[in-house]
Amino acid sequence: MNFLYTLRILGVLLMMFSIAQLFPACVAYYYGEYSLVRVFFNTLLVTFVCGFLLYIVSANRKEDLRTKDGFIITVLFWTVLAVFGSFPFFLAEEVEISYIDALFESISGLTTTGATVLIGLDDLPRSLLFYRQLLQWLGGMGIIVLAVAVLPLLGIGGMQLYKAETPGPLRDSKLTPRIKETAKALWYVYLTMTIVCALAYKVFGMTTYDAICHAFSTVSIGGFSTHEENFGFFTQSSIRWTAVVFMIISGINFGLHYIAWSKKRLLHYFYDSEVKTYLLILLCTFGLTFLTLSIYLDGAGTKLIQESAFQVVSIATTTGFLTANYSSWPLFVPILLLTAAFIGACAGSTGGGIKVIRALILAKQGAREITKLVHPNAVISIKLGKKPLNPRIAESVWGFFSIYVMVFLILFMCLLAQGNDFITSFSAVGATLNNLGPGLGDVSNNYQALSNFSKGSLCVAMLLGRLEIFTLLVLFTPAFWRH
Repeated sequence: MNFLYTLRILGVLLMMFSIAQLFPACVAYYYGEYSLVRVFFNTLLVTFVCGFLLYIVSANRKEDLRTKDGFIITVLFWTVLAVFGSFPFFLAEEVEISYIDALFESISGLTTTGATVLIGLDDLPRSLLFYRQLLQWLGGMGIIVLAVAVLPLLGIGGMQLYKAETPGPLRDSKLTPRIKETAKALWYVYLTMTIVCALAYKVFGMTTYDAICHAFSTVSIGGFSTHEENFGFFTQSSIRWTAVVFMIISGINFGLHYIAWSKKRLLHYFYDSEVKTYLLILLCTFGLTFLTLSIYLDGAGTKLIQESAFQVVSIATTTGFLTANYSSWPLFVPILLLTAAFIGACAGSTGGGIKVIRALILAKQGAREITKLVHPNAVISIKLGKKPLNPRIAESVWGFFSIYVMVFLILFMCLLAQGNDFITSFSAVGATLNNLGPGLGDVSNNYQALSNFSKGSLCVAMLLGRLEIFTLLVLFTPAFWRH
């Protein structure tokens, strides 16, 4: 591992992130929020200077990145970026919050979790709300993937960074021969989807400001909103169904979107095992939710269909938009939706959870073991589609799942130890580890009531979820640091 070279790359990435402060600064100037213009420019200056200093420390170092370096840079960048990203929340005079709250909000945005400690959103400065949405949009596809498209121009290789950042057990596959072109292709698709989503929101009745902000958090599967009522502020059915469509699309592997973009074809979606399972989970969850609500609540009209479909898609894809307080629904429904969020969206998407592909592999592996009980000598391979799965991938999925359960239990016990009740602790860890956002109990609306220790634990949960656990935990193993 080359520590100085790692600092150089981190410096470049920080300088790139500092430029993002220009956008909320412009919004602040447009709305006359001049004190926040200074806050954003001060954050830009501090971030850029720190990044520049890290860069010049090792400006003459130029070496190939190794896999270890990729993991270190990925973890450092997300943690360091969260610190710098918290400055506007902490320095804004209009929002009087502690630093742990500012850090929580920053991490929640960058990891596209959508959990918030802010209250009274309708009264907060528009530029600060825009900044929250922008953090989610940048974090949605991973700022490092964006950087990979630029770093090769500076003579810095990027495949190791891409492998460390890209989610899912099949992350070693590339869409194009060069990682630079891969990252660019993904971001072209991502940007186009965001623009189309914003235009659709605008056409169906949102203001330009709300359309842009909510397009950021829809395509990134983030869940932040500019209103205290969250998505419930928008009562138009057309807006809500638009959100449903884009949340479903954003929960699908962006590799498939790229194929649709470049090859001009759509049938490949229906041949993909993960997409079929993903849509089946959404459909079954919707059916159970609608049936339960129609029994326990009055009526079963189109409004209930819309409400059920929106909340199922929002929670199951780990977006976290709310049109109603789903925690007040019959308990079966919130637990069902939270369970769906544990599975989450597809690998290679902007969603969270353990990913549909992993859940599918676990189910197939379990079915294989049951079959082998009946036929002990049979040779049974796991297939995705018509292709047999490499046994090494199945092993890694079981390893991931076991570590995931252990991490969940540890964080769950930490919150219980702080005096939080069972439902609050369970749902808070589930909502943050799966990058969902809204939980149940005391965290159904926001996380302000939790203790600082609990918030700190959930910050770790959000980072673990975004980095898919292994990327972060591998740094704490002795084997990683051996030469």
